[in-house]
Amino acid sequence: MAKLKPRVPVREQPVEERIHNFDSVPYGYNEEEAIAEAQRCIQCPNPTCETACPVNIKIKDMIHFIAQKQFKEAFLLTKEDDAFPACTGRVCPQEDQCEGACILVKTGQPISIGKLEGFAADWARKNGIKEEIKVPSTSKPKKAAVVGSGPAGLACAADLRKYGYEVTMFETLHQAGGVLEYGIPNFRLPKDIVEYELDALEESGVEIKLNHTVGQNIGFDELQEEYDAIFLGTGAGAPRFMGIEGEKLNGVYSANEFLIRANLMKASLFPDWDTPIMVGDKVGVIGAGNVAMDAARTALRLGAKEVSIIYRRKMDFSPARAEEYEHAKEEGIIFQELVNPVKIVGTDRGWVKGVEVVNMKLGDKDSSGRPRPIPVEGTEHIIEIDTVIEALGTMPNRLFLSKAPELKTDRKGIIITDENLMTSIPGVFAGGDAISGGATVILALGEGRRAAKAMHDYIEGK
Repeated sequence: MAKLKPRVPVREQPVEERIHNFDSVPYGYNEEEAIAEAQRCIQCPNPTCETACPVNIKIKDMIHFIAQKQFKEAFLLTKEDDAFPACTGRVCPQEDQCEGACILVKTGQPISIGKLEGFAADWARKNGIKEEIKVPSTSKPKKAAVVGSGPAGLACAADLRKYGYEVTMFETLHQAGGVLEYGIPNFRLPKDIVEYELDALEESGVEIKLNHTVGQNIGFDELQEEYDAIFLGTGAGAPRFMGIEGEKLNGVYSANEFLIRANLMKASLFPDWDTPIMVGDKVGVIGAGNVAMDAARTALRLGAKEVSIIYRRKMDFSPARAEEYEHAKEEGIIFQELVNPVKIVGTDRGWVKGVEVVNMKLGDKDSSGRPRPIPVEGTEHIIEIDTVIEALGTMPNRLFLSKAPELKTDRKGIIITDENLMTSIPGVFAGGDAISGGATVILALGEGRRAAKAMHDYIEGK
């Protein structure tokens, strides 16, 4: 057996440059690099990477096409299962899914599946290659509504259009895209990619109504009367807080607000844009997931001199992607492990000046499968910071749910669905973070596609 070639590295912005801008950190593969990486694939007869993919992309064949310089074929094949490969190729946790299941992971050199997927999509965009959407013509097409324009809603709308439905999407914000637009920074997911996908969706015939809050601008009952089926992709945009003293001090943000200001509302371009954002010299981010890493790296780019991740476990148990963690380390983010905030301390004028934390030790595993953090009595001390960002996860926004009281939810506000993703209201379906409370982009895309099929079957009476 020939010796396996090493993984082709992805070129990246130098650290000393990227911490001063919001441009994409990875440059991505060029054609030569993509072919070389694809040719490393041994083309398993039973590709475990495909079964580990939440939407079962035909990864083996995609890689084969790239290896043969058939980039168009690779892109179109990927689009059969993944509505937005340029996005998922960048933000999917491939190391826990397709790449984690690659047989070459045993060598420490799995195929860079995500980077190859992203390459194929980028190549298609640069060369004007688009998926050809053939919308069935009917004398009186059925109508479907999609509430929310995040990953689940976008995938659902795209497939509903392919089934021949007139599709209208309702979005509360002034920009479509959901978390792809407001939550993930440009240095991880360039916004021109998201906007390109949105343009393609509109070109297919999907109508996107921005600044439309269902329950306010238009009643939920009105949607039920006008549309044959409805999909709820309302997400989980309400932030969680610790509930400790000092959270109302000036200089305390939820990660949601902080990232929305920086990304969607262009605070990074202030004063050329009207959205201000206050970032002190020393920033503390509570939490250690992907959102925490995004917030920390964003704060650094907004001028903070020192940014710390404050985490109650060790980083070995962080849910953040390995790539994000490594990028954060390279950029100088400080990791304060085994400490948990108990109080935010303020000045006489109401501004943050520090966080009181207690040291933690790790006990037995909890329901998450990770060691339970246990406070160590008498170890309280203060970390001096002047900005706090809480990145503790999200929950469904009650604004919409309060306008649809007949919709069954659990105690956390998560919408309950059956095996076909239909809610307690016939003809109303849901997916994405609205039914999970927070998951990955690829899982949301998959649920959007499943829901579109279920809606089609429902309308057709199957």
